[in-house]
Amino acid sequence: MPPAVPRPRLRERRTWTKGEHGYLAELYDKITASTIATHEPILREAPNLDDAWWASLSTALDAIATVPSDRVAVRQEYLDRAMPQYLGIPIDTKVTSWTTAHGDLHWANLTSPALTVLDWEGWGVAPAGYDAALLYSYSLLVPDTATQLRHQLAHILDTPAGQFAELVVITELLQATTRGDNLDLEEPLRRRLSAITR
Repeated sequence: MPPAVPRPRLRERRTWTKGEHGYLAELYDKITASTIATHEPILREAPNLDDAWWASLSTALDAIATVPSDRVAVRQEYLDRAMPQYLGIPIDTKVTSWTTAHGDLHWANLTSPALTVLDWEGWGVAPAGYDAALLYSYSLLVPDTATQLRHQLAHILDTPAGQFAELVVITELLQATTRGDNLDLEEPLRRRLSAITR
C-alpha cells in the first residue's frame, strides 16, 4: 500500500500449508488509538471527526483503489447468484469497473482522532466504490454522519459505479440479516435500495 494509506506497519508475514489448507499470519505494529466503533461494524452514535480526518480517508480510499492486485475481495460469481436473490429485483450483475479495496471498511476498523485503517486480511479487487459504499451502509443508523460521509466521498459514491457498489454492499448485508446479523440495518438498507432503483 502507498504511504497515503495510514495503516500499521507490517513487521512479518508467514504462510504455510497443512493438508488441503493454506494459512497466512501477519504481524503488524500495535496501534494504541481507539477505534470509532468498538464491538461491531455498525455506527450507533455520531463520531467527532474533523475535516482532516475526512480528507485523510478520502485520500486513502483513492490510493488503495490504484494498487494493482491479484487478490480478490468480491467475486463476480457471487454477485451473479446473490444480487437477484437478496435484492429481489431483476438486475444486471456485471461489474463494469473493478478496483482494489480494503474489503472490510467499517467503523470498528478505523481510528480517530487520527485515521488509521486496521484489519487488512481481506483486501483485494472489488467493484469500484466498494469501500465507500460499505462504510456508508454501516452509517445508516446515524443519518447526520451518513450524510456527511456521502458529501465527503461524493466523488466515489455519486457515480454509476458508486451506486452499483452500494447495491453490492446492500446484497451482502441483507444476506447477513438472514443469518441474524445486522438486523437493525435491514429497514434502512431496503429504503436505500428503493432510492437507488426507483
